Amino acid sequence: YNYIIMKINNLNINSPLGSVGVLVWFQLLCVPVVAGVLGATHAEIEHHLEMGRKLLAAGQLAEALSHYHSAVDGDSKNYLTFYKRAAVFLAMGRSKSALPDLSRAIQLKPDFLAARLQRGNILLKQGLTQEARDDFQAVLQRSPDHEEAREQLVRATELEELQEEAHATYHRGDYSTTLLFQISPWDPESRELRADCYIRMGDPRKAIQDLTPTTRLRNDNRAAFLKLGRLHYDLGEHHESLSHVRECLRLDQDDKECFSLYKQVKKLSKQLDSAEELIQEERYQDAIDKYESATKTEPSVQFYTNLATERICFCLVKLKRVVEAIDTCSEAHQRDPHNANILRDRAEAYILNQDYEKAVEDYQEAREFNSDSIEIKEGLERAQKLLKISRKRDYYKILGVSRVANKQEIIKAYRKLAQQWHPDNFQVESEKKEAEKKFIEIASAKEVLTNPELREKFDAGEDPLDPENQQGGGGGHQGWPFHFDPFGSGGSFHFKFEHN
Repeated sequence: YNYIIMKINNLNINSPLGSVGVLVWFQLLCVPVVAGVLGATHAEIEHHLEMGRKLLAAGQLAEALSHYHSAVDGDSKNYLTFYKRAAVFLAMGRSKSALPDLSRAIQLKPDFLAARLQRGNILLKQGLTQEARDDFQAVLQRSPDHEEAREQLVRATELEELQEEAHATYHRGDYSTTLLFQISPWDPESRELRADCYIRMGDPRKAIQDLTPTTRLRNDNRAAFLKLGRLHYDLGEHHESLSHVRECLRLDQDDKECFSLYKQVKKLSKQLDSAEELIQEERYQDAIDKYESATKTEPSVQFYTNLATERICFCLVKLKRVVEAIDTCSEAHQRDPHNANILRDRAEAYILNQDYEKAVEDYQEAREFNSDSIEIKEGLERAQKLLKISRKRDYYKILGVSRVANKQEIIKAYRKLAQQWHPDNFQVESEKKEAEKKFIEIASAKEVLTNPELREKFDAGEDPLDPENQQGGGGGHQGWPFHFDPFGSGGSFHFKFEHN
């Protein structure tokens, strides 16, 4: 074609050929070219149709569709080509794309009953009962004995009556009855009606199930994306909410309602994600601050307040701020009584507070809600061991220090008690024996709690100085492993014992 244009441009209309000569010259050049193109196109169309048929039979729908596209582009007057492409669209679940092809096939061949019947079936599934009835009646006019068309016409009439009744019960506020009516699977209006009923009845999950398909069944369905964004947001699913709101803005970036929700969800989502990242980095105080900011960003939705309280409880336990942890975990438990993680965290706070009975109770309750958790199972076993040990000997209580006390605090408490209970301070024999017993306990506590390895064992629910926990015998005083001799070392003090 470029060659033809060049030739025409090179001709002078005022030349002896004149304008007629130019036209003749153009025709002479074009005829063989156009003829060649048309010949090649016809052969190619046949090739595409054959390939489309084979690929469709093989289930390779995307490849078949590509060939049918080429066939339609090559010959837009062949009703069968449009019908075949519609069949591929339907096989791919793209009924909306199939409808224009079926309509074009009917336009090219009005008595093409298969296309009318197929279009009527699609329209019926879309809830367009009147249009569906028109197609079924058109089939019956040309083929009065067509059984499928007759059955579908009856179904279309029944569905139309059900739709009217469903809308009537909805407007009367009888939402539970409205949900009983059958809906057309591809009818966005019926799904939106059902979704609204579920919302009004307090079942947002089912509302989401009905609303989600409508985003594909309607073009530019920003209202559905916005509603889905709000439903997911209220359920605490901020990532899903953000995804739907972004789809709304993709359809119209100037949509005010979607943009307003987008800003809110994005801010809160960023805060919550950041808080969890801080926990992973063991920056617990920063995580607490971030969760407190999140509750200010969204103070109205209960889920986010509950989540923040639960995670702050966890962070306080990790920071070993025992009193705050117990109070916050208790508040979180009141908000969400069946949350096993909250009970687990409060149990750990009780252990830090040396309240082992309550720790066992919380772990037992947590296991009722999550019996598969290995962490909770092991935590319960540890709390039960600590409770058993505490009834025998609790080294923290002996020295009067907390479970989070550091080595310096432990030694300070030990020195004070060692001076107080040194046997030389007592003259009466019975008092002296009681002081010796007490002094041994104090020295034992100091021995365990200032030794990282022994302290770790004790914190795990094992008494490292209990002979029952040892294998084989040991030297030193009978019953004291690791050659521990409270009278031999005396810690930082050297005491003289006089025995009669």
